[in-house]
Amino acid sequence: MEFTRRALVAGAAAAPALAHAAEQALPAKAAFAKMPYVYLDSGSTHPMPLGARAALEEYLRYKTRDGLWPGYSMDAKEKAVVEGFGALVGAAPDELTMIQSTTMGENLVLQALGFPEAGGRIVTDALHFFGSFYTYGELGKAGVDVVTLPMTPEGRIDMQAMAAAVNDRTKLVSISHVSTTNGFEHDLKAVCDLAHAHGAYVYADIVHGAGSTPLDLRAAGVDFAASSSYKWLMGDFGLAFLYVRREVQEKIARPWWGYHQVGGRFVTHVFPFDPPGEAVADYGYAPGATGKFAMGTTSWTGVVQLEHSLGFIRGLGVDRIQAYRQPMADAIQTELRRRGYQPMTPLGSRTPLVAFALKDARAKLSDLLARNDLRLTVSANRFRVSLSVFNDMNDVDRLLAVLPKAPPA
Repeated sequence: MEFTRRALVAGAAAAPALAHAAEQALPAKAAFAKMPYVYLDSGSTHPMPLGARAALEEYLRYKTRDGLWPGYSMDAKEKAVVEGFGALVGAAPDELTMIQSTTMGENLVLQALGFPEAGGRIVTDALHFFGSFYTYGELGKAGVDVVTLPMTPEGRIDMQAMAAAVNDRTKLVSISHVSTTNGFEHDLKAVCDLAHAHGAYVYADIVHGAGSTPLDLRAAGVDFAASSSYKWLMGDFGLAFLYVRREVQEKIARPWWGYHQVGGRFVTHVFPFDPPGEAVADYGYAPGATGKFAMGTTSWTGVVQLEHSLGFIRGLGVDRIQAYRQPMADAIQTELRRRGYQPMTPLGSRTPLVAFALKDARAKLSDLLARNDLRLTVSANRFRVSLSVFNDMNDVDRLLAVLPKAPPA
């Protein structure tokens, strides 16, 4: 499909950034399978790069013992994946451990901080992951003072409102770095400075930031963060990362016990030829976040996929990815606002998500989009466009051509 005049005009202001990104092989269409539709839903589940599929196929040959595999070390791959993720988000390897999901990470943090028994206040907001509404609702029922800040009409969380809510009883500020609802991006440094001034910790859900938006957890001062890998990390379900800032690791309790936390010499005293000992076994703890939070079996399929995908993302560069997609996001914002659609994403947002409110959106848009081979998130009363490295302005133009010229009544 050719560029139309409307799409070209909408992106003209950001032409230098687009040109710079194009020099870095964007859009990266060749890295992905040819899709039978325009896919604008990577914020739900990102397509797997072809290189990750090849790595997975190689792993399956290894698992079926199809031939000889000298030197195929999963320990080395896990190490490389942890280091690769750390380089992407500004975290040292000893501050990271692999877990199963973002939600698991958030719950492990809550347990490590002693909730709900510890009491006190938790400050969160309406642009946090909606699955966490349940988590904090239950903590509220258990006696925790939970304050949920509202979204402003512009689609933001107001920092003055947060400053009024965070007090010396606050033990945790829990937010999404980039909101799954509308792509709003918190200023993590400002949030952490505010929370730390009152002795509170900060947890950040970074599932929509990691791999899509420049992020430095240590520089911002974030205490805890978690991210699954099936969104902008281009991995799959069942593998996630938990970040625990080095300076807080010894201040918190171990929230549970798992074999992968064990480190050092592990010696049993109950089997034939074991050395005598008073305990069933002698053991130590692994260093860093692993020794406090590591869980059980790691998804090796997820590891081999991410070994490719993380390198692919870093090769493109998150800064360049952001600069490349910005004209597309701006075109959607400009045109749909002009048509009268109700925006939920703040103007100037630099994240990959653009959302609009529309009453009965699912009933009004789902069939229309499906008939025209467009895939994006359509909820009960809103729709959300997700822009990734394989999308281009032609995809945006296709979306704008199919959406009604005015919000359907």
